[in-house]
Amino acid sequence: MAATPLRLLVLGDSIAHGTGARRPEDTLGRRLSGALTAEGFDVDLHVLAVPGAVSADLAAQVRRAQPLDADLAVVVIGANDLARFLPPEQAAAALAAAVGALRAGGTDVVVVPAPDMSSVPFVPPAFRPLVQAACAQLQRRQAALAEAAGAAVADIAAEVGREFVADPAMFSGDRFHPSSAGYARIATALAPTVVAAARARRDEAAA
Repeated sequence: MAATPLRLLVLGDSIAHGTGARRPEDTLGRRLSGALTAEGFDVDLHVLAVPGAVSADLAAQVRRAQPLDADLAVVVIGANDLARFLPPEQAAAALAAAVGALRAGGTDVVVVPAPDMSSVPFVPPAFRPLVQAACAQLQRRQAALAEAAGAAVADIAAEVGREFVADPAMFSGDRFHPSSAGYARIATALAPTVVAAARARRDEAAA
């Protein structure tokens, strides 16, 4: 009998959706599916992310996800909360509520906190420390509340942000969203956490 596919959801904003990638196979969801397939998983991918979404919009995405009865959800959120100057506590609470709803439905969750927006090319150098501090504040609240709600947190922002600063090719033509190369780098950083979550679920089911 064939193994049941791992039903994978990707929720969140334009990064989760793949805006800026040249080809569908370069998007974050497709790259994570590839990483899981390489580890022996048969993956059924569903991308429910919406470009422009803020954390409060996750509630609608979770409602759309409920009929799918997913095994694992990857949530990428926070950039638009920062861009719109939304309060970190409010954004993190909305994320935690989404995590709680997914976990209540039996879905394991990996959260990717907000990116380091100071790496965006059009941020003036004089403002980068301030932007970085604001990002770090949101990232800390996201991590704390998401973990309390039962998610695994992939804290990749600093590692990935350094490479985006060093290499302009990580950005797409709009100089805001990742390019195909940028998504490859994000996926490489994120894949170990996602694969570990999938393995843990498989091992638990087999026990």
